[in-house]
Amino acid sequence: MPADLPKRILIGRALRSDKLGETLLPKRIALPVFASDALSSVAYAPEEILLTLSLAGASAIHFSWQIGVVVAVVMLAVVASYRQNVHAYPSGGGDYEVATVNHGPNSGLVVASALMVDYILTVAVSTTSGVANVVSAVPALRGHELGLSVTLVVVLMGMNLRGVRESGSAFAVPTYAFMVGVIGMLVYGLVRHFGFGAEMHAESSGFHLEPTDGNGSLAGFALVFLLLKAFSSGCAALTGVEAISNGVPAFRKPKSKNAATTLLMMASIAVAMFMGIIYLAHLTGTQMAENPVEQLVGAPANYHQKTALAQISEAVFSNFTPGFYFIAGVTGLILVLAANTAFNGFPVLGSILAQDRYLPRQLHTRGDRLAFSNGIILLAVAAVLFIVAFGADPNRLIQLYIVGVFVSFNMSQSGMIRHWTRLLRTETDPKKRAHMQRSRAINTFGLVMTMAVLIVVLVTKISHAWIAIATMVVLFVMMKAIRRHYDRVSAELVAAEEPDDIVLPTRVHAIVLVSKLHKPALRALAYARLARAHTLEAVTVNVDPADTAALRQEWDERGIEVPLKVLDSPYREITGPVLDYVKNLRRSSPRDVVSVYIPEYVVGHWYEHLLHNQSALRLKGRLLFKPGVMVTSVPWQLESSERRQPQKAWSAPGAVRRGEPRPQNVRAGVSGASGTPGASGSSDSAAADRGADGSSDANRSKDASS
Repeated sequence: MPADLPKRILIGRALRSDKLGETLLPKRIALPVFASDALSSVAYAPEEILLTLSLAGASAIHFSWQIGVVVAVVMLAVVASYRQNVHAYPSGGGDYEVATVNHGPNSGLVVASALMVDYILTVAVSTTSGVANVVSAVPALRGHELGLSVTLVVVLMGMNLRGVRESGSAFAVPTYAFMVGVIGMLVYGLVRHFGFGAEMHAESSGFHLEPTDGNGSLAGFALVFLLLKAFSSGCAALTGVEAISNGVPAFRKPKSKNAATTLLMMASIAVAMFMGIIYLAHLTGTQMAENPVEQLVGAPANYHQKTALAQISEAVFSNFTPGFYFIAGVTGLILVLAANTAFNGFPVLGSILAQDRYLPRQLHTRGDRLAFSNGIILLAVAAVLFIVAFGADPNRLIQLYIVGVFVSFNMSQSGMIRHWTRLLRTETDPKKRAHMQRSRAINTFGLVMTMAVLIVVLVTKISHAWIAIATMVVLFVMMKAIRRHYDRVSAELVAAEEPDDIVLPTRVHAIVLVSKLHKPALRALAYARLARAHTLEAVTVNVDPADTAALRQEWDERGIEVPLKVLDSPYREITGPVLDYVKNLRRSSPRDVVSVYIPEYVVGHWYEHLLHNQSALRLKGRLLFKPGVMVTSVPWQLESSERRQPQKAWSAPGAVRRGEPRPQNVRAGVSGASGTPGASGSSDSAAADRGADGSSDANRSKDASS
């Protein structure tokens, strides 16, 4: 069985780099891939408005549609602004690129940290909200929300590891089904109400909604504050709008045009569904309460509050039960699959940041399916941590959600204003100037809207928002530290301008670690001889006097002319004496290079690793930090490793092959000399196999393949 068969089953066959163009998305697939977050947010944004207004009791519910209109205006303004972004910056950097180019690197990092928090919370909120909607339709699942949410994140991770196009095709049907379902529910409800005069009542419409303070309706400043808080909660509907500007490279050509068209399609559909759900909530008398037990007077004992969309669909389809279950099913699916927007946006952003040296370079590498696999896995892990930390409660997670979104909105819009202003200074063509001035005006209006929302969010949600802000600060500091590290490494590694500046070592002193005379040791010494170092010696560590004496005797009997050096170890430790000896060699001849050869076993089965220890691995790790020291592993493949992966026969001059008799006399000039890492360490370095201190060490099968 091929070693990578489980991986192939999970993510599919590897794709060639020149197949990247085949993974690009047409608009019909790009819409569900990048817009599913924004579209799905209409399932919980109206509910957040109702929940916030419930604090003032039934008297404040009628403000929901006015708040919905303002949210819709802000959404259209933001979408119009982002249409300018995708044309001006089509490389996929999105808000990060806009802020970096126009405000500087620090502003770009602020946006990047905000976007990363937003993407992580998108996955957490979408999956937990989807589970909450499913539980509303299937009460038997209540109590298993955490396990279901984590499982869904893992499934989404696996699907995205298969590649953007495949995951997009898989998610297209549920996304379009959700759009058809919600719009169909809106049309069906309006026809029933206005065409047939049917009365549609949500299950909560018959309850009396009490304010939380028990003193009646709020007034004055308290009411204004509540309305602003409800508005900020409703702005959750804007989350995901920025994903398309970050994902422009994933579109088919013409990329910018297709991205802008998809953005407009998304906005039109999202606004229609958002306002439709708010209207149906008003029509059916749907009520939501922060504390249903205390606020909903008249509710039965042990009443479990369903989501707003579940109550609306149950009322609209009261004479058609399959419609209710269809809405519940597609809502759960779209909310879960909305996380796919983040799984497409976060890895791309991570790749750009890694390319700019603000994140580990591994995030810039594409996996077998040409997706940024490391970024996908990192996002899934971070989302699971948030889900577990907040008990898979979507209402608690949503409170953290929109801070990062609107930080990036503001930085992006202000950056675009500077972008157009800079271009206008040099542009003389009247038509182009008119277009730039119009674009600047759109971005200015967008900035005013998003700035107002951000201020409201910070004022009304600071008790929860600080967690998101603190996470952003941590990410910002971490990225600055990573960049400093990479800059420091680059400065150290920069090539000298003059070749004469490179100082070559005077001599090379080679040592081969041995413990006994066996085939791995002979191979290591034979290989070391081929390198023709200036001096060569075998080194063993005396952890057992009897074994050391036996080794000396056999060494002499064979007449091996390579000198054998014995290092004393009164505490039966291997690594320390070898390090001290190498250090002394370097101290006595600072311009010499010490080359250490370590023979190692290669085993073929995982359980065989348990039978060997890791002293060679530890020794190699310590030697790597010693300047002027080179470490070479000389693998000896055991039969179990050869059964897993056939190896070519050792063909170095004078090498010992399996099945051949051991040479009786090995002299200088004749390959097949002795030597195995002495009790020294070695990944079961054949050298440490006698391990008096139990410190021999298992080589990893990956060494064989290398």
